[in-house]
Amino acid sequence: MHTRVWSAALLGIEAIRVGVEVDIAAGLPGLVVVGLPDSAVQEARERVRVALKNTGFAVPQRKVVVNLTPADLRKEGPAFDLPIAVAILLASEQVPTGDLSTTLFLGELSLDGSLRGVAGVLPIAATALKLGMTRLVVPTANAREAALIQQLQVYGCDHLQQVVALLQASTPMAPVQVNPLEELQRQDGQMWLDLRDVKGQHLARRALEIAAAGGHNLLLVGPPGSGKTMLARRLPGILPTMTLQEALEVTQIYSVAGLLPERGTLINQRPFRSPHHSASGPALVGGGSIPKPGEVSLAHHGILYCDELTEFKRDVLEFLRQPLEDGRVTVSRARQTVTFPARFTLVASTNPCPCGYYGDPVQPCTCTPHQRQQYWGKLSGPLLDRIDLQVQVGRLKPEEMVQQPTGEDSATVRARVQKARQLAQERFGERSSIQCNAQMQPMHIRRWCQLSAENQTRLEAVIRRLGLSARGMDRLLKVARTIADLKGKTSPYLDWEDIQEAIQYRSLERWSGSS
Repeated sequence: MHTRVWSAALLGIEAIRVGVEVDIAAGLPGLVVVGLPDSAVQEARERVRVALKNTGFAVPQRKVVVNLTPADLRKEGPAFDLPIAVAILLASEQVPTGDLSTTLFLGELSLDGSLRGVAGVLPIAATALKLGMTRLVVPTANAREAALIQQLQVYGCDHLQQVVALLQASTPMAPVQVNPLEELQRQDGQMWLDLRDVKGQHLARRALEIAAAGGHNLLLVGPPGSGKTMLARRLPGILPTMTLQEALEVTQIYSVAGLLPERGTLINQRPFRSPHHSASGPALVGGGSIPKPGEVSLAHHGILYCDELTEFKRDVLEFLRQPLEDGRVTVSRARQTVTFPARFTLVASTNPCPCGYYGDPVQPCTCTPHQRQQYWGKLSGPLLDRIDLQVQVGRLKPEEMVQQPTGEDSATVRARVQKARQLAQERFGERSSIQCNAQMQPMHIRRWCQLSAENQTRLEAVIRRLGLSARGMDRLLKVARTIADLKGKTSPYLDWEDIQEAIQYRSLERWSGSS
């Protein structure tokens, strides 16, 4: 007898529906799996056979062929255990055949028939709804995660026998209910570091606020102990809250990567990823024989913090150029090409030279001009051109070190950031895919970053003096737009004072010691 049930396979953070066909016919007893399965799927033969026996079902003593369609798509992981077991039970008529055309099965089987959670359930649930599926049967460990997708009946089961009871309708079972809005507002006890702890550094604090309000990339340069890392790690505390759509996108990425801190919970805090400077290119942007999201994707809608930026290998840093420009990264392999979202804010810090004290008024620099040039040579012009805010963090004065912090706390700054983001969102419209000023395209810059004739002349002189590229000028205008938003200005024309403030954040060439 032949039967078919539905499952799904992951392709990046997207899912493709997979048909699990089973045919039982005369022949030597055995279980064969075809359809381009990997080792984990091939091993499902033994897991399913033993699980059926230990659960009290008969293992067909005939030739059983399992076909996973489409046959040209690689099938990976243990999530096909449950649909294979269900299809065998239906084909062998041990379970009554009902209408399962809109039901999708996922789950790993233990040898005793219990179900174990698998990775990537949330994007599969989202795809299932788009494909017209109405019911999803998953392990209990994945039920709340899948139930984040509304209008889909999600049933969580602990054991294969529960799945059979659900199919036979012998035991009433209610679908799992989760309110995504409640999950978004859930307080998980995570406490971000407070900006109030920072002493002095008024220019860097201001740059931090602008970066949070506009989603602008930020580079902090200064001697050791000046507070670069301290500042960067306080940026998440002033970022605006995530929307439900943003939270779902981030949770899907972490679900695919198998990094959800607790299955069934929505990630409601913006990510803060800090890869070590020894990280490889694939670790940064994603890769592997089975492409998985890298650090740039795990930082989606959040912060990618690169401490000691000039210690990264130059070729690794060049991997950042595409995601910084496009908001996504494409990983190509022989069998498939996968695109991961990667719309993040880059925050980086570095010393001004190898010894760390170039330009320091107290500690003399011991580096030669050639050493400084080599040091900064790791940062290419195109990469620096994509960093909107370039700020010097100087050594604190003795009186600043001993005094108590006097700056604003994170809650106060975050309130201003939230208002600026709301102002920008109202300007772009609710249906716009643009979430912040850093994502503006040339058409938006022409409309919302207009200049008077006098300011055009002034800006032209600045471009000549700093040698700004066209991209650099666009990014300068985006920063000026964010500064205006923080002041509550709604006019499409930028004031010169806002442009002037933006200019001071693109003056790295004057003091970097690269020449």
